Amino acid sequence: MNTPLFVTGIGTGIGKTIVSALITEQLQADYWKPVQAGDLEQSDSMKVGSLISNAHSTIHPEAFRLKMAASPHKAAAAEQLEILPEDFKLPEINKQLVIEGAGGLMVPLSETFLMIDLIQQLEAEVVLVIRNYLGCINHTLLSLELLKYRTIPIRQIVFNGEMDLATEQVLLKHFPLDVTYVKVPQFRELSQQNIRNTAKVFSAL
Repeated sequence: MNTPLFVTGIGTGIGKTIVSALITEQLQADYWKPVQAGDLEQSDSMKVGSLISNAHSTIHPEAFRLKMAASPHKAAAAEQLEILPEDFKLPEINKQLVIEGAGGLMVPLSETFLMIDLIQQLEAEVVLVIRNYLGCINHTLLSLELLKYRTIPIRQIVFNGEMDLATEQVLLKHFPLDVTYVKVPQFRELSQQNIRNTAKVFSAL
């Protein structure tokens, strides 16, 4: 089985779902969102499924579908649930799997179980998504340091949308030397054709 790719970001609203759709399309991979909190009628799994067009990808059901749009630990508690490490088992497939996290690395799934713990448990490699905003340098460098500290491999770094040149130059000086990065444009319109055409930037994965 291929090593799973875990798409995470330096924060919330970074564009993980779009990047997940692009990678899923390019690799004709399967997709799995372990925890969906809120937006159950417009879930990330549904969005990815609507954006990819290849005939080989499977969208696997979430382990948790929580009603509240909140941190997973809070959304689970609202339904009198506790998210435990043993609740997560990789789909049994013989192809590439793209896993999309919720929020960033330190998002709590429970009071003691964090998103980064799930990444390690699943023995995945990280695709780290960056978007330009005030504070993104700090959040990016903290994420890189944490991944290094936990010895979690980074497969690729993604600049999502337009980046400030000065910000980009600083970040590039701190990227691990053995990690490649790609740029994803800001989409004016999301469509299967745009996803299919843009997915090629991930050809090196």
